Amino acid sequence: MEVIKQIVRKTEELLARRSKKFNKEIIVNAEALENRVAIMENGQLEEFTIERTTEKQIVASIFKGKIKNLEPGLKAAFVDIGFEKNAFLHYWDIIPEALDQRVDLVEVPGQDRQKQKKISQNDIPRLYPPGSEIIVQVVKGPIGTKGPRITTNVSIPGRYLVLMPYNDARGISRKIDNDKERRRLKDIVAHLKLPAGMGIIVRTVGENQKKRYFIRDLEILLQTWREVEKKIKEGPMPSCVFQEPSLIERTVRDFLTEEIDRILVDSEPAYEKIRDMIGQISRLSRGRAQLYTEPTPIFTRFNVEKQIENAFRRQVWLKSGGYICIDETEALISIDVNTGRHKSQKDLETTIVQTNLEAAEEICRQMRLRNLGGLLVIDFIDMRGRNDQQKVLNRVRDGVKRDKAKTRILPISQLGLMEMTRQRHSESMASAVYEDCPYCKGKGMVKSALSMSVEIQRKISEVLRRLKENKQEQPHIRIYVHPEVLNRLRTEDEALLIELEKKLAGKLSFRADPTFHFEQFKVTDAISGADLG
Repeated sequence: MEVIKQIVRKTEELLARRSKKFNKEIIVNAEALENRVAIMENGQLEEFTIERTTEKQIVASIFKGKIKNLEPGLKAAFVDIGFEKNAFLHYWDIIPEALDQRVDLVEVPGQDRQKQKKISQNDIPRLYPPGSEIIVQVVKGPIGTKGPRITTNVSIPGRYLVLMPYNDARGISRKIDNDKERRRLKDIVAHLKLPAGMGIIVRTVGENQKKRYFIRDLEILLQTWREVEKKIKEGPMPSCVFQEPSLIERTVRDFLTEEIDRILVDSEPAYEKIRDMIGQISRLSRGRAQLYTEPTPIFTRFNVEKQIENAFRRQVWLKSGGYICIDETEALISIDVNTGRHKSQKDLETTIVQTNLEAAEEICRQMRLRNLGGLLVIDFIDMRGRNDQQKVLNRVRDGVKRDKAKTRILPISQLGLMEMTRQRHSESMASAVYEDCPYCKGKGMVKSALSMSVEIQRKISEVLRRLKENKQEQPHIRIYVHPEVLNRLRTEDEALLIELEKKLAGKLSFRADPTFHFEQFKVTDAISGADLG
């Protein structure tokens, strides 16, 4: 009887855990070849990141590099950091960066800030001649044929602080907008002990945190930098002196806030690692990490897999019945908004505005999910009123506030287009996960059977005329084609081919080859088998 009671109690506990709703959670899928992290809000996928274990994470990593050559025309240097392609360093990324625009600066009582020597672009060839050593940090990974983009403005992010080893400014993130909290944080930052010449920035996640957390975080960052300095002195050139942490470590560092109800992970080693990291931040929060042990794959169990599949389609449906189409090109990303099934004849203007507002939210979500970057052009449904256009613009601005990538948004133009830029650190998710179709070579389409029939008849006419000029009587040629193209030739174009035979006094034979590409065909001599081009 006691055993039955225990079974019933455990079953009730399991059902209670399963029925508990988590407003915001992190789902981690750790496998041999790749790690995936999904951030869910009320069951909806809001952010998704993937990292292959076989690929090095170089964005935010620090390198001891060697100047290979200077290009005054481009106003840039090319730096060898140990990769096949040299990294690109623009002159303005060598000049020390001013933080006034990025953060709210903090004045430290009794501290005389070191006046950094003003460096102009004309000084760079003298300071960094080819062959000289330079310490750089990767801000953008290799994309397509381009090498990594780097800067000399080095920084190391911690849990609550960002350490700047070569800049003695101190500041608070401008995203912390509570005046009382800003004053409290400024007082804490002003009294933190830092080595001469170094500076710090309080991250947004540092809001409402106790002073001891900042002290502990600073100690960890300074210890990390001491190890980096040792590698700079002793390591070869070029070499990596600081490796950006793995995806799982970055997730705990950047996303574990009070709003996160739990972190669910399906790998025991990854689970233990996450618990240890959380323990360094707050021992009381360790319980938020949970090990997933059910037989159903974790992304399937929580409907993540299906949401990922839907999110990466060209056409994304909205709840209202409208939809957006996303097309990535070499130069820009175009997004088109359509009413779709959401059509109301009673109040068309209201329908248009509602569809655009819903699309604005979904577009901001898609930018994060797909890691879209560069120039984006959004074609919203035309709206007559400027007030309605402003509503849509404000909805987009609200949507990008949670985005870690920097964005710049322009108002809707007279053509009904919204232009915006989003900072690109690495290739888009589509580029990382997919590759061009080997069949259509990335076009996304192939010629129709009708087009192939026209092309084949044109080639037959050319070959027969050539053979006739070579005094060959009634030439016999064989054409190899894809089975579907052959079906078109037999069923719809047979009369045209017979007419072609009579006109040019030749004989035609056709053979289907299922190994042929749809757009591929071959013309040969039927007797010798020689290719007739």
